[in-house]
Amino acid sequence: MQPGYGASAPLSGGGMQARAPGSVFTPGKRRRINLVAICANIFMPWFVFCGIFAGMSFSLHYQKPILAWLLVVVGLVATGAAGFLAMSAKKEGRDEMWYTFATIALLIASIAAAVFGDMNFWFNMQPFYDIENLNTYPSVNPAREKGQQLMDAGRVYFADGSGLDMRKAMGFKNLDLYCVAPIVHGEEQLASYDFWAVGVNCCSGVSSDFRCGEFNNPHARSGLRLMRDDQRPFFRLAVQQAEAAYNIKATHPLFFYWMQDPVAEMNAYRDDGFKYYLLGIFTHFAFNLFCTVVAVVGFSKIGRY
Repeated sequence: MQPGYGASAPLSGGGMQARAPGSVFTPGKRRRINLVAICANIFMPWFVFCGIFAGMSFSLHYQKPILAWLLVVVGLVATGAAGFLAMSAKKEGRDEMWYTFATIALLIASIAAAVFGDMNFWFNMQPFYDIENLNTYPSVNPAREKGQQLMDAGRVYFADGSGLDMRKAMGFKNLDLYCVAPIVHGEEQLASYDFWAVGVNCCSGVSSDFRCGEFNNPHARSGLRLMRDDQRPFFRLAVQQAEAAYNIKATHPLFFYWMQDPVAEMNAYRDDGFKYYLLGIFTHFAFNLFCTVVAVVGFSKIGRY
């Protein structure tokens, strides 16, 4: 009997090596989709975004800003934890792709929520909270009341017969045009013009014209306090120009947006804040879902999903 007769002959030249079981390149075999990782990467970054965006947008940022920023830190810590898991998986020879994706998604969610939440707070919610916490004064007569008496005014309803003195309007230009007009009672000359209607880019700055707020509404007789600290110095300069031009005095000027219904305007700040919050969270969910789908398609093509 010849040696090896009846036994399988060895493959010549070393032949093809047996494929490792479970190889992604084995014909006819596919790895299962990791549904847990996919769902986690769809919802976890979104939950982080929603939490940080809410903390940075609303009352927590107003009352306890340190806690609001602490939420951002928590999001960044979660990002670091995902990155650590990705590195650990790579060192151990396990698939790290979804950990890497989670790291990037959490980083984007944390930073985007902090930036857009802060913007939503400063432009919408902080003015609402500031005015809500200030006093409301009815039947204020500009000829009798002084600015120092209404330092804590948020909403002011002026007495019948009050209006804007367009003849003493003035504008101060510093990139934008800061426009002011005194709020007076009747035609009488005031000892001190302490109440001023204001607006930006709504006057010529040369002639005594003022087209800010509800200047042409005959029912407008109220003011909503200016809360922008960055604009107040420029309105003061405009008042100083008016003092010099018209030979008047403004001992303690207070600035208001001229309108008929301050409550509706104040609530508009709050409504805009909630509107942009909802828009933000749904936009981020759609963006994160799209990125996850792209990742699934990409990982499937290299057999690492």
